[in-house]
Amino acid sequence: MSSIQIDRLLDTVIKQGASDLHITVGKPPTIRARGRLIELRTKVLEPEDTMALMKSIAPEKSQTEIQEEGGSDFGFAYGDQARFRVSIFKQKGHVGIVLRQIPNKLLGMDEIGLPKIVSELVNRPRGLFLVTGPTGSGKTTSLAAMINFINETTDCHIITIEDPIEYYHPHKKSIVNQREVGNDVPSFAEALRRALRQDPDVMLVGELRDLETIEAAITASETGHLVFGTLHTTGAAGTINRIIDAFPVAQQNQVRVQLSTTLMAVLSQQLLKRIDRKGMVAAYEFLMVTPAVANLIREAKTFRIDSAIQTGKKFGMQLLDDHLWALFEQGAISPEDMIDHCRDTEAMRDRLHRAGVTIGRVELDEKQELPPGT
Repeated sequence: MSSIQIDRLLDTVIKQGASDLHITVGKPPTIRARGRLIELRTKVLEPEDTMALMKSIAPEKSQTEIQEEGGSDFGFAYGDQARFRVSIFKQKGHVGIVLRQIPNKLLGMDEIGLPKIVSELVNRPRGLFLVTGPTGSGKTTSLAAMINFINETTDCHIITIEDPIEYYHPHKKSIVNQREVGNDVPSFAEALRRALRQDPDVMLVGELRDLETIEAAITASETGHLVFGTLHTTGAAGTINRIIDAFPVAQQNQVRVQLSTTLMAVLSQQLLKRIDRKGMVAAYEFLMVTPAVANLIREAKTFRIDSAIQTGKKFGMQLLDDHLWALFEQGAISPEDMIDHCRDTEAMRDRLHRAGVTIGRVELDEKQELPPGT
């Protein structure tokens, strides 16, 4: 395969509004659109095809990394149409590639349905704001919308630390410096430590992946900075527990106290297929750290956070399952998808039963939807 064909594949991804492109030996190129995998009507890929495709997009540094370590991640711009986050890996001795599309257009917070209170919170001068959820749940898009909002409305210095850089932020009212782990700086923790000497107001940490990074993020938010970070956790209470559990037992009480004063909010999200097949819709769980919630964190009573979210609706808080139910009632998502993504399956089934809704899956074959010629 030549680079012309990688262009045609990427054109198809953009045209179909697909989130991902999968390239692997023994299968035709496959896209993920509206949450489903759809094979493109083209040839089954041979080992030399995937190798040629890899060489047509991977910089030399990444090609060396693949040989030495068996994989590499990087981002690249496809003209002015889109950016792609690329993961290249070895499997069964052959090259496999997954490309995730990152739209060039930065979405507004209203467009992606973020809780209204978020625009107030992101204007605060200090604190820790966590966005959590599984891979592919739209965390990067939500954070990009928040950073863009600050960039457009406030004059401050924003530093983002990402692996790799996904959305590009031009300087607007703010100065935005974006640092890529592996290219501009060796690690998230090191970048955070150095950032404190660079007169930042706002910091975004692409992933709180280890104790050192979590510690550095908490310290940065304590010292008067607004810090955004992501974690692969589900639910607000689970996120707080995950951070505390990352520390040695002897430090956990101290971390609870630190979190109770620095943590500002937890936005936990899931991405679901729209029932009208017009893309995806996000469901959110939102916790705002009020004095009452801060007490629960300090006193190791995170098991009571869910009920604090329910009583905190006046602050814009909501449980994931309540938002899922609201989306279902609006006709945006199917009951099956709601069950798959909810936190309390039994309670949700009971709720559906009381509403007289029966659940039955209908699997759609979408292979025919794509035109030939890729």
